[in-house]
Amino acid sequence: MDASTEQQIAQVFQAQTVPTVVAMLGGQAVPLVNSTVPAEQMRQLLDELLTLAAQNGVTGTAEPTAPAAPKELPPLHQEALDKLEAGDLDGAEASYNKALAENPGDKDAKLALAQVHLLQRVSAMDATAVRQAAADDPQNIQAALDVADLDVSGGHVEDAFRRLLNLVRTTFGDDKDRVRERLVDLFDVVGSEDPRVTAARGQLMRALF
Repeated sequence: MDASTEQQIAQVFQAQTVPTVVAMLGGQAVPLVNSTVPAEQMRQLLDELLTLAAQNGVTGTAEPTAPAAPKELPPLHQEALDKLEAGDLDGAEASYNKALAENPGDKDAKLALAQVHLLQRVSAMDATAVRQAAADDPQNIQAALDVADLDVSGGHVEDAFRRLLNLVRTTFGDDKDRVRERLVDLFDVVGSEDPRVTAARGQLMRALF
């Protein structure tokens, strides 16, 4: 797992450095190493782990299975993906919009469309200029929205949410609405089931009410 994106899991296993290797034995965590080790040492550790497992009655083995066949996408989703791979963002947007028109409950199309909209916005930006504008004027709404887009596209989701939540708390009227709408858009980009979205959505509700 990637400790930078799965921070809660890393905390559970008290991973302070990478790589950290933890075995699960009978539902219990068994720390192995928290640094890079030679292959021979790793083999010895695994042999010791198997011995310990046998002593605890864990002797089963798992048979390797063939990888699952790729899931076939609905025609409009495949059409949109092909356009994305060709760099045609507007064409991909049109295909996902068509998919949503046919099935308004298509969550995958809604998520993908939000991601396409983010790509459209970010692709037109000068990242250096945008970040400088936001640094020069923290109350510059457009610059803040643009930096949040850049942060989400770069994987810095919590930074983006924090920036916009702070603005929601300090703006009024139309400005507050603009920031709130962009936050909701970015929630769709990240995915409603992501714990970072759940936390930020709760903070947004408290900031608004």
